[in-house]
Amino acid sequence: MNNVALKASTGNKIANRKVISDTLLELAKVNKDIFVLTSDSRGSASMVPFAEALPDQLIEVGIAEQNLVGISAGLAASGKKPFVASPACFLSMRSIEQIKVDVAYSRTNVRLIGISGGVSYGALGMSHHSVQDLAVTRAIPGLHVMMPADRHETKKMIEALVDYDTPVYLRIGRNPVEDCYLNHDYDFEIGKAVTMNEGNDVTIIAAGETVRVALDTAEALQNDGIHTRVLNMHTIKPLDEAAIIKVAQETGRIITLEEHSVYGGLGAAVSEVVSQNHPVPMEIIGIPDEPAITGKTPEVFNHYGISADNVSKIAKQMIGY
Repeated sequence: MNNVALKASTGNKIANRKVISDTLLELAKVNKDIFVLTSDSRGSASMVPFAEALPDQLIEVGIAEQNLVGISAGLAASGKKPFVASPACFLSMRSIEQIKVDVAYSRTNVRLIGISGGVSYGALGMSHHSVQDLAVTRAIPGLHVMMPADRHETKKMIEALVDYDTPVYLRIGRNPVEDCYLNHDYDFEIGKAVTMNEGNDVTIIAAGETVRVALDTAEALQNDGIHTRVLNMHTIKPLDEAAIIKVAQETGRIITLEEHSVYGGLGAAVSEVVSQNHPVPMEIIGIPDEPAITGKTPEVFNHYGISADNVSKIAKQMIGY
């Protein structure tokens, strides 16, 4: 993978939510079927510039997430291309019945964007953390689930979703994240994992903001002569099962890394494939079965071992280093 930022940059100040707004604004100026819907969240979704430039293509529903999803389903049924931007914690919980019935079961092509997902709301704590959303949404038939790794992948993903024919739940964080790619000049395909680093000693499978942690871990392990394969599983559903089986066969050890509960998320999805096709030792690293602590994302990550130091230790233990 020639376009991978092997070392973390320190200057990115562009949040994924701004990339989504900028990308949709560019696309919606040409495609008048694109609509953005918000739940009193245009500010937190960075959609103010979109609203100012294209007021007739933004619908403000207010704090009514169930209505937000229902209206978006109606627009999709009318031939429009709705993108919903609402806090992940509310979108994936308060309106889950509407997502299940109005969107997935009814096959209305809605793009649901859960903003400020994971633990990125920080000090607001358990009520605003969204670490169960992948488990809930990936269990709904007919709904695809995705998480971009950085701003470059976010742009590629939004562009791919404009004409995507399946309803989608896409989750992003709140704050700028370090780059995983050098730019967005690379091939991106929904449902196909990206090998970010080569290695045959152990594989780390990550998604979203933990991809950067996985790359940092691979760099640290390289210094000790351990060659780590890193798989960016940006699409949680449909899952790239072939890529998972391949790394299980070729590296024999898998660590999954996620900003989500250890129940029902990326680790669970990967283990379902591994256990039924090519069982190998696995470690699932994420948020344990407790209300996640409050704090900034790096503080929460470090507390729960979602860090290069901890993942490196686990990898070494797995290979008997």
